[in-house]
Amino acid sequence: MADSIYLDHAAATPLDDDVIAAMQPYFATKFYNPSAVYLVAKAVAADIAAARQKVAGVLGVRPAEITFTAGGTEANNLAIHGVMSQFPGAHMVVSAVEHDSVLESAKEYDHSVVKVNPDGRINLEAFEAAITDKTVLVSVMYVNNEIGTVMPLAKIAKIIAQIRTARQAADNILPLYFHTDAAQAPLYFDLHVTRLGVDLFTLNGGKIYGPKQSGLLYANASVELAARIIGGGQEFGRRSGTENVPAIIGLSHALSTAAEQYRSAATQLGSLQKLFFDEVAQHIPQAVCNGSQKYRTPNNVHLTLPGTDNERLMMELDERGIICAVGSACSASSDQPSHVLKAIGLSDEHAQASLRFTMGKNTTKADIRRTVEVLAELA
Repeated sequence: MADSIYLDHAAATPLDDDVIAAMQPYFATKFYNPSAVYLVAKAVAADIAAARQKVAGVLGVRPAEITFTAGGTEANNLAIHGVMSQFPGAHMVVSAVEHDSVLESAKEYDHSVVKVNPDGRINLEAFEAAITDKTVLVSVMYVNNEIGTVMPLAKIAKIIAQIRTARQAADNILPLYFHTDAAQAPLYFDLHVTRLGVDLFTLNGGKIYGPKQSGLLYANASVELAARIIGGGQEFGRRSGTENVPAIIGLSHALSTAAEQYRSAATQLGSLQKLFFDEVAQHIPQAVCNGSQKYRTPNNVHLTLPGTDNERLMMELDERGIICAVGSACSASSDQPSHVLKAIGLSDEHAQASLRFTMGKNTTKADIRRTVEVLAELA
C-alpha cells in the first residue's frame, strides 16, 4: 500500500537512495572478483579496503579487525563459535534476552543464561555471579530488538575488567572476552568500541538503511577467531568466499551516514516516541509499556494490550494500512510466546497480547496519531 504506515524498522529498513547509488557500479561496471590480479580487479579490492577503513574509523578500530559477513546472524555465530571452539570445556555467559543466533549458538557449549530485571536490563549481580574461572566469553546485546532496552555495557565491561585482574593474580591464563550484538544501535547510539569496552562487536546493514545480508564483526586484535567458513582465505582467513562487494560498499556507506546523524536522529525519534506514549496514555489507558522508560532506544514502543490477541490485532492493523510486529521478525513464525517477554516476567497471556512498533526517519507525527487512533478502535 502506497500510503501505509510502516512501523517495523527493527525488522528491516529501506535502502537509502545514496546507498543504492554507492552500490550500483559494483553490480555491472565494477563487477570484478577482488581476488583477481589484473588492474580493474585490484581497483575493486582497493574499494573494499577503503570501505573497511571507513567502517574502522566509525568504530575507532584498525581495519584488519573488521570482518565483513552476510548479516548479523553470521557475525554472532563467528564471534561465539570462533572463540568457544578454541577452548574445549570452557564456559560462556549470555543474557536471557539475546537474539536467537546468540542463544542457540551458546547451547553448543557450557553456558549460563543470566536473568534480566523487569525493565529488560541485565541483573548485574546475577551476571557477575555467573562468571566462573572457566568463562571465556560473555555476550550481552547493546539494544534489545524487541523491547528496545539499552544494556549497561560500560558497567558490564567494568565487571569483566575486575575479573581479568583477579585472574591474573591467580595465574588463571584463560582469556575473558566481551561480545555485544549491536545490530539495533547504530542509528541512535555511540559505536566507539573503546568507550563501550567490548572485544567483539556485531553490526547488521539491513537495520541501518543498508543492504540485507550485509554485516560485520569487529574482533580486537587480541582475539583469535577460528574460521567458520574456510576456502580461499578472504577476510584475513576468517571468512572465506568471494566478497559481496555491493553489500560491503552499501554497508560502509550506511554506517558512515548513521554515525554522522545518530544524535539528530535520536532527538527526532525521541520526540515521536514521547508523542506515541502520550497518545497511548490518553486514548488506550489500559495499555502497558514494556521495557525501560529511561534506558531505551528512541524508536521503540512496545505495548501489552490486556485481553487482546496480538496476531489478530497485527492483521487488523495491517488491513488498515499500519504495519507493526508481534515480536522479533526472526522468530515471528513461532507459536511460542516471546522469550524476551517471558524473561521480563510477562505471562503467556500478556506476551501474546503485545505489539512492537519501531519508527524510522520517515515516520511522522500524523503517522503516530493515526496509529494510536486505529489501535484504540481495535483494542
